[in-house]
Amino acid sequence: MSIADQLRSLIEGDVCDDTETRHQYSRDTSIFKRIPAIVVFPKHEKDVAAVVKFVREEREAGADITITARSAGTDMTGGDLTTSISMVFTKYMNHLGDIVPALEGREPLATTEPGVYYRDFEKATLARAGALLPSYPASRELCAMGGIVNNNSGGELTLRYGKTENYIRAIDVVLSDGSTATLRPLNATELEKKKREPTLEAAIYRQMEQLIRENKDEIEKARPTVTKNSAGYALWNVIDDAKGTFDLARLVCGAQGTLALMTRATLALVTPKEHKAMLIIFLSDFGSLPEIVSRVLAFSPESFESYDDKTFSLAIRFMPQMLKQMGIMQAAQLGISFIPEIWMTLTGGIPKLVLMAEFAEDTQAAAEAKAQEAEAALQGLPVRTKIAHNQAQTAKYWKVRRESFALLRKNVKGLYAAPFIDDFSVHPKDYPSFLPELDAIVRGRSFIYTIAGHIGDGNFHIIPLTNMADPKARAEIMEVMPQVFALVQKYGGSITGEHNDGIIRTPYLSYQFSPKMLELFAKTKEIWDPAGVFNPGKKVGGTIADIERDMITSL
Repeated sequence: MSIADQLRSLIEGDVCDDTETRHQYSRDTSIFKRIPAIVVFPKHEKDVAAVVKFVREEREAGADITITARSAGTDMTGGDLTTSISMVFTKYMNHLGDIVPALEGREPLATTEPGVYYRDFEKATLARAGALLPSYPASRELCAMGGIVNNNSGGELTLRYGKTENYIRAIDVVLSDGSTATLRPLNATELEKKKREPTLEAAIYRQMEQLIRENKDEIEKARPTVTKNSAGYALWNVIDDAKGTFDLARLVCGAQGTLALMTRATLALVTPKEHKAMLIIFLSDFGSLPEIVSRVLAFSPESFESYDDKTFSLAIRFMPQMLKQMGIMQAAQLGISFIPEIWMTLTGGIPKLVLMAEFAEDTQAAAEAKAQEAEAALQGLPVRTKIAHNQAQTAKYWKVRRESFALLRKNVKGLYAAPFIDDFSVHPKDYPSFLPELDAIVRGRSFIYTIAGHIGDGNFHIIPLTNMADPKARAEIMEVMPQVFALVQKYGGSITGEHNDGIIRTPYLSYQFSPKMLELFAKTKEIWDPAGVFNPGKKVGGTIADIERDMITSL
């Protein structure tokens, strides 16, 4: 009996090994392609556990099969790709659980399965609790909650609210032997009780506590100093001495499904401030950027985003495609609002960089006052500014910022939007020296590229457009990556602020972490997954050969 047939006899969900389905799940938004041997659509936690237990037993008997989890497939690193079993959660495990509004000073909470799309999650939490998860990424209309948790996502609101790791309250998981566990913060008494149980979960608690306490200084030294990081395993997040807690959920958050499979997560929410105003800043060069950022941050914007002249031009060029996704009235209003930008493009006045500082406050007057104060603080600098007073006026800027990657991926014929240096974070104070050195690395290459990102916290997204069918272009990718990562290391940054390691960055973790930390990451993987059931080659064990072998060569 084939493996697919054996799995069909074990679960209620679907097991597919036909060519069409396998190819459908062979791609994400990265530069990689891996065709799974089998695609499994579990219906519930019992299905997940049954598949994991089967694979564990098969591996112990010598079979070379593994499981890689997948939700919406918007991963930009290849983290959800496999040549073995792809476990897809969006088909069936897409239910919301309890949504609890803030009561008597308690934070609002929501429980979700991994296959829930963020757009549906937010709609429900706003309707039932008046709150949202603020760590959504730019792909908020496309991504799912499993990816948000497992990549430790961040986005436009991270500047004020932080990343997903700050909102994890509990994660239900299936461990590598098929057993289930609920990971949450434990106090000292609860931890000691948990460690005495005769389970894999207890063994994980015992060994992880020992690993972290014995290597406390090394782990603390490795703690990223930038505000965004998704690289490596967040060992520095597990023990909170101030609260007296030991929390493995904060380790699984961002682990890309390499330690356990999430089946449910309970997340804290925030109540957004209703009234907003945006300061838009147009730069003709990068020279004054650090000073601009410093002056604007003094007024505590909720978000501080950016996109460059290439993104700006593409947005104007492909505006019909953007507007086609919207209703007639909304598209008409947005199209009319772009008339000044179209004129700017026609007359050659395209800004080098567009910055968007949005201020959110309890009243409209307070929000506009913040925007006006920030604008006044920029007097004397070589910039043009304007203030958008409501959502209708800010919509076009957010549309361009949030759709920049999709615009490239879908509309530039013959070239592929190739994320490989797409997500590093540095300290804003280092812009004056970092940015010219970065420009020296990427200038003169065969690819063109756009820059968008979170300018307020130093998280840049550089998306080159390149011909992946050209061996020279693929060789250039391999040449540029280590140079950029070495530069990020020089300035004490993170090689990935939000998008995680996956296939593309796992081999380069040595640019951010010491050999000892890499050993601790490998030991962490061994503790959780001794048989190697989950998502091999991500976080631990990935090689440059993996990148070269699995890069796409056609669209």
